[in-house]
Parts: sequence; structure tokens; C-alpha cells
Amino acid sequence: MEDNENGKEKKTRKSPECCGYPISIFFIVVNEFCERFSYYGMRAVLVLYFRYFLRWDDDLATTIYHTFVALCYLTPIMGAVIADSWLGKFKTIVSLSVVYCIGQVVMAVSSIHDITDTDRDGTPDNLTLHIALSMVGLLLIALGTGGIKPCVAAFGGDQFEDHQEKQRSTFFSIFYLSINAGSLLSTLITPILRSQECGIHTKQQCYPLAFGVPAALMLVALVVFIVGKGMYVMDTPKGNVLLQVMKCIGFAIKNRFRKRGKQYPKREHWMDWAEDKYDKLLIAQVKMVLKVLFLYIPLPMFWALFDQQGSRWTLQATTMNGNFGAFNIEPDQMQIVNPILIIIMVPIMDNLVYPLIKKCHVNFTPLRRITVGMLLAALAFVAAALLQIQIDKTLPKFPSSSQSQVKFLNLESTNLSVSVAGQQPFDVPAFEASGEYLTIEDGNFTVSVEGGNPVIASFPKGARQTVLFDASGLLETIEDLTKKPEQGVNDIKFVNGFRLPINISTKSQILGFIAPLKVSNNTSVRQGKTDFIIENAVGKCTYTMQLGFGSSYTILIPSNFRFDTNFCENIKTTENIVPNTVHMAWQVIQYFLMTCGEVVFSVTGLDFSYAQAPSNMKSVLQAGWLLTVAVGNIIVLIVAEAGTLQDQWAEYVLFSSLLVAVSIVFAIMAYFYTYIDPTEIEAQFIEHEPEDKEKKDIEMTKRDLVSSEIKQTKI
Repeated sequence: MEDNENGKEKKTRKSPECCGYPISIFFIVVNEFCERFSYYGMRAVLVLYFRYFLRWDDDLATTIYHTFVALCYLTPIMGAVIADSWLGKFKTIVSLSVVYCIGQVVMAVSSIHDITDTDRDGTPDNLTLHIALSMVGLLLIALGTGGIKPCVAAFGGDQFEDHQEKQRSTFFSIFYLSINAGSLLSTLITPILRSQECGIHTKQQCYPLAFGVPAALMLVALVVFIVGKGMYVMDTPKGNVLLQVMKCIGFAIKNRFRKRGKQYPKREHWMDWAEDKYDKLLIAQVKMVLKVLFLYIPLPMFWALFDQQGSRWTLQATTMNGNFGAFNIEPDQMQIVNPILIIIMVPIMDNLVYPLIKKCHVNFTPLRRITVGMLLAALAFVAAALLQIQIDKTLPKFPSSSQSQVKFLNLESTNLSVSVAGQQPFDVPAFEASGEYLTIEDGNFTVSVEGGNPVIASFPKGARQTVLFDASGLLETIEDLTKKPEQGVNDIKFVNGFRLPINISTKSQILGFIAPLKVSNNTSVRQGKTDFIIENAVGKCTYTMQLGFGSSYTILIPSNFRFDTNFCENIKTTENIVPNTVHMAWQVIQYFLMTCGEVVFSVTGLDFSYAQAPSNMKSVLQAGWLLTVAVGNIIVLIVAEAGTLQDQWAEYVLFSSLLVAVSIVFAIMAYFYTYIDPTEIEAQFIEHEPEDKEKKDIEMTKRDLVSSEIKQTKI
């Protein structure tokens, strides 16, 4: 419905109000909170799901993660076109929310390991099915979350009358708060849900619950939004200005190449070639938009670094110590630092930092703020690189593909001497291991115990092993880990030197019976206090260990082992891999720098874009801004796939260096940018519009007369 006099679109109904605010905005705010909880909750555990459930390596997990994020920021253009040109905002939100819900449910189903775990060992037997379901789910989620992104906030703004500017401003503040609240809570809760153990036949990390709760929240978001239908103000689709801008640009380019002859007068700007079809006001507005979009060209590099908080930084946290005393932090929970700092830093920057800079008579223009934000993000990656160097120093030196590593575990009650070809003989204490691993370049070498007959031992290259032995010689070889235990868990195995079968269990796991001189399977145990219950026909006792993050132990039950009613005596523990020693709190430094950069960059960028955009093309620049996020994530996946850097710290330095270089380019571009007042420019064109229209009508009349005379001459 259009008003012919003023060309404005009328609202279909007026929303009922409470305290001066439309009641309908309550449903919109609750919808946004639940949707953001759903999205950020799912995204928080996504890279770990790729890494540890689908068994992808770090690079592939990072690549697919950023491909998904890029899609989420490409699809808003599609959602805006559908809403403005076809379905309207309400129907677009409802339709794509249904797609969103289906995608979340598919993701939850894809993470149920029991679906294909036919041998009931806790590992899916058909990963192809799980991968296919995951990709379908993520595609649907990207279509849903991206499609509704440009519609929900605009739909909320539609609920207000023209005279309710103050209420509308308050609504957008509450709306932004609901986004951060949803992000904050979901980033805290879903990693906790993931860390639980669930399953029908075997207990594993509970990804179905971590994905299922966000799916349920998205369903709640959809239901709440539909319930408010009777109260919404709904505008009819009026045509998408983005399509109009693209058509105008396309016509200008086509017309420019069509009229390349000298008989055509030169134009001041290449967009002026669109004057044959489009009015000067629209062309002037497009020029203003293109001027800002040109400044957007370097901006994707910032997002390339920013969005690695959910991928590379989360993977970095898996190699760190998350014990904060009263509680433990999961690696994917560290992302919560960002929304917490945003809530703190936004008012500090607005009410303290910016006014202080202004009092110092420093002209801190929006474009200068954006430059500073990019440099802060680069500095955050320098901090990440320095932290990674410290982490790398604590990691064990595992064997290369051409080496073997071995240590010896003495099962006798006396010290024994071991001789290895090419090495000095060494003593191994009773019931203990030989200390550090020996690195062997040749997989075959001779070993003798207590000067006995040498035995040729063969060890596969690239392997780490522990050799059990006693006075009679070598008994058995144990395979040890050649990398840090995943997700910060601890790897435990028991050796039974007691000469009688022993049953070992914990509160949640059963390791089973271990025959004499045999070894249990490797068992993953989480950080904290763990009680191992050891029993057989002779007795029963409890062996307690206080475990850190990412360690590996071989526990020997020796021949002099004794049962006690309270605890087990004489048990010996060998540390194969030391626990993570670099504390996760050190990541707060890089998160702080990145969040400061985000506040200065993102908030300022949105404000700058809004202020420099024509009145009817703010959505076009919003789409352009979201596009920079998508391109930034594409940059990450290109580097992750094409990069040949072996060290993670070097990749961090590479990204930081690229952003510094881009910041310099942007600073030069910003130096030559002239700030404008779009309202003033539009007013000038509107004032001269009748004269321009009259001139155009005269020109058209002249052309028609000339055309008529030519036809008559031919006749």
C-alpha cells in the first residue's frame, strides 16, 4: 500500500503499546536472544567437534569452520533481497527460521556416535555419514542465520512510529544487549554440556547435548516470534534498494563502454553515464555508497584475525592448563572473555577514553579509530605468537618419522643394569622407568640386561615405546603416545607386575581384568582428583591421583604391592608426558587486545558507515560491511589450506604482519577521504530536481520530434 502524495509506504496496523513502547518488541528481543544463544552456542564447540569427533586435523577443522562463518555473512544479502522484494520481513524470518531449526537438529543428530558405532567401541564406524549430515546441517544453519540477520533488527525498528525516535534508540540498545547476553551465556553453557559424557553403549563427549540445546533454543525463538504475529506492524515489500543500486552501476558501466566515441562528451565521474536512465539523486547516492565501499577493501583482513578466536585460539587453549583453582575452564569456554570484555569496554571507551582524547585536543576521527583497531588486532596476534612460543617450549620432543624413542620399565625389586648398543650402560631402579626416552636413529639395536646375552630389538620408526623387563630379559613392549593427549585429557595405562590378575575401575569407567605381566588399554581421564579402584580375590583398595591437563602416565602395580582398606601401597607412577604448564589465563592478554580492537574498529565502522550513507541506502552499506566479514573468513581458509608454515607461532606472526601492512594502506586511503553530509547533498539534489526533470523532458521532446521528422522523410 502506497501513499501517492508522499510516496511513503503505510503500515498495515499499529502495534499495541505499554509504557510508550510497542508490546511486539518483547517478542522480537526474546527471539533475538534465543537465536544468538543458538548460533554462538553451536559455534563455540564447532571446531572441537571437527577436530575430535570427525577426526580432522587442525588445518582442515579451521578451514571448514571459517567456510561456515563466511557463508553466514554472505547469505544476509539473499535474506535482504527476499524480504524487500518478495516475502516481506515477517515471512522471511519465519521461513528461514524453519530452515535454521532443521539445520540445528541435523547437526545434533550428526554428532550421535551410536548411530554408526556397530562395534560399540565409542568411535563412529561410518564417519562419511556423520560428515555428510554435518555439512547439510551447517549449510541450512548458514542459510537460516544469515538470511534472517538483516531482517530482525529492521523489523523491530518497523514497530515504532516516526515520533518514537527515543524509544526506537532504546530498543536498539536492548536489542544489542540481547545479542551479547545470548552469546555470553551460550559460550559459557555449551562447552559445559559438551564436556559431559553420554551415549547408549559407550560414554563419550556429549556433542549431541551441546548441539541439541541450541537447536531447542532456536525452536523456542521461532515459536515466540510467531506468537507475537497479531501485534506486529508489517510493511508490504517495496523493492530492494540493493538491486536498484546494482542495476544502476551495471547500466553505467555498460553505457560507458557502449559510448566510447569522441562524439560523446566526457563525464566527470564514470557513474554519470547512468544519467540516460536514472535520475541524478540516485546517481549521487550511489557515488556516496561507492566512496565508502572503496574504503572497505582493506577491512576483511581485520576479520581474518578476529574470527580465529573460535578456531586457532580455541585449539591453542587445548594445550594449556585450565585450572583456575575453584573451577576449571574448558578450552572452548575461553571465548567467553570476548563478550564479557565488550560489555565492559564499550562504556569505558565511550565515556572515558574518547572524551579524554578529545580533551587532549587530538582529532581522533572515525577512520583513525578504525586504523587503531586494526593495529590492536595485529598486536593481539603478536601476543598469541609469544604465548605459542612458550607453549611449544613445554611440549615433549617426539620422534621424527626417521627416529624411534624408547624407555625401559624395571619389574624387579632390585636395580638392574641395561646396555643398549651405542649407549653407555645405565641402571634402572627397582619398579621404576629409565627416565627420559632414548632416541634411536636406527630402528634395530641390541639390548642386554645385567650383562646377559644381547637381544636384537626392533622398534618402528616414528614410535614411542616402553619396554618391560626383569632379570630374565625383555618381556613386552608398550606403545606410548606420540602427541599430546587431545582436549586436555590425561592418558593412563596400568602394568600388572603383581603376578595375579587384577581388576581396575573408576567411578565412571571399567578398565577390566589385567593378566600378570600385561598392560591395560589406554584410558582417558579428565583433570582433577581420580580414584582408581584396584581389586582381586586377595583384597580391594583405592589409588588416588590428582591429574592436571594433557599428561600421560604408566602406572606399575609391582610384585610387592599390598592391599590396604584405605589405600593401595607401593604403586609406582611413570610420567611419559608432563601436564600442560602454561596457564590459560595468559590468553586473556590477547583477548583483551582483540576486544579493544573490535570496540574501536567495529562500533566505529558501523557508525561511520551509517553517517556517510544516503538515507535510503544504509542497508546497502550494512550488506557491504557484512561482506567484509565473509571475505575475512575466506582469507583464513586460504591461508590454512595453502600455508606451509610448520610452526603455529609463525602463522600468527604472518597474520599480524599482513594486518599491519593493510593498516598502513588503509591509513593512506583514509588520509585522502573527505567526510560528507549525505543529508545536505540529497537536499541540494531534491531542490534542483524539478529543474533537472524539466530539462530532461525538453530533451526527450526534442528527440521525439527529430525521430518523427526522420520517419516522415523516409516515408
